[in-house]
Amino acid sequence: MNFIFISPHFPDHYYRFCAALKKNGCKVFGIDDVPYDQLDPKVKQSLDEYYYVHSLENYEEKYRAVAYFISKYGRIDFIESNNEYWLESDAKLREDFNIKSGPQTEQIRYFRHKSAMKEKYALAGVKTARYQLMNSPEDAYNFVQKVGYPIIAKPDDGVGSSATFRLSNKEQLDSFIEKHQKEFPNHLYILEEFIDGELISLDGVCDNTGKIVFPSHHVFPLPVMDIVVEYTDVYFYTSKSIPQDLLDAAQAILYAFEAKSRFFHFEFFRLTKDSSLGKKGDIYGLEVNMRTPGGYIPDMIDFAYGTDIFQVWADTICFNENRHVSNYPKHHCAYIGRRNDGKYAHSLETIKKRYAPNYKWDFVNPGILADGMGDYFLMANFDTIDEVNEFFSYCLERITPSEFKKM
Repeated sequence: MNFIFISPHFPDHYYRFCAALKKNGCKVFGIDDVPYDQLDPKVKQSLDEYYYVHSLENYEEKYRAVAYFISKYGRIDFIESNNEYWLESDAKLREDFNIKSGPQTEQIRYFRHKSAMKEKYALAGVKTARYQLMNSPEDAYNFVQKVGYPIIAKPDDGVGSSATFRLSNKEQLDSFIEKHQKEFPNHLYILEEFIDGELISLDGVCDNTGKIVFPSHHVFPLPVMDIVVEYTDVYFYTSKSIPQDLLDAAQAILYAFEAKSRFFHFEFFRLTKDSSLGKKGDIYGLEVNMRTPGGYIPDMIDFAYGTDIFQVWADTICFNENRHVSNYPKHHCAYIGRRNDGKYAHSLETIKKRYAPNYKWDFVNPGILADGMGDYFLMANFDTIDEVNEFFSYCLERITPSEFKKM
């Protein structure tokens, strides 16, 4: 099998996808915008050959790179980046070189546009918040009349929580409309009714029929949008149990989106109380991401399961099955993202000593991840939610007290 991986050097753990493919006997070729002699040796070792482009934004350069690999090695079986930013470019390369193993251009609209996702959610039978595309200020005012405040405004085609706003009154809505017209008038925004619920995700790998071969479940007490807007500390965890209704919803979504042989990260809200939307415990689809969960969540999955999720993905690509692990996680893996300017009561060294039997890893997040994931993070495994809560409380205690929401 010949596999082209786009941007194997970033994020910095993505070389592990290439290494896992190579372990399975694949020929792995990298295309990236870092000169070869500046690559980490681990990246070099994971590749059979490398093609340097001056910019990954330059499609023609990437096109020539693919053409070169085909001329030298023959048919390419997969082109993939596992990165949402390159979804459209990946699809165009597949289409231009008649590679059918991944999503094609016509599918990408449903992968990236939040309004288009709603169509597939409906096909899957998964409820979502009511919405309105904002083509004019009148659209916004009429939508508020229908659903009331607060509402959420975010780019219809966007990655993550960037440029997302929670609007709680007419003054904030007026200010957003003015800002939109001045700063990004050509960006189509989608408005959604606010859902008061717990943010959760179902992440995993599916085979070439869309069947889930590896599931994992994460719980986020603070939504990422709140973290980015308020620049708060970050804390969430990989859960030891996966609710069946969440697993069923994710499977239905994969079939509706016709996703095949890929990682996925699906976000949901679970209602925490009865409301006009539904009953306590109901789940609502929030957003579909047809790529690896962000930041270093793959490493959390490894710690929780005692596995190698990169190898699970590679086994699924190469053999269409999970040959590595099939059982549920052994532990909750807790993640804490702290801020460089945070006046914390307990130092990193003190925390590492206190939680030595549980402690797994700490690291500095790249700048591009820091807003949503913290400037630096800590990870630790625990057997109970009470232990997770105690870890969160201790690590996030500040000299000036702050609080966190218990699970």
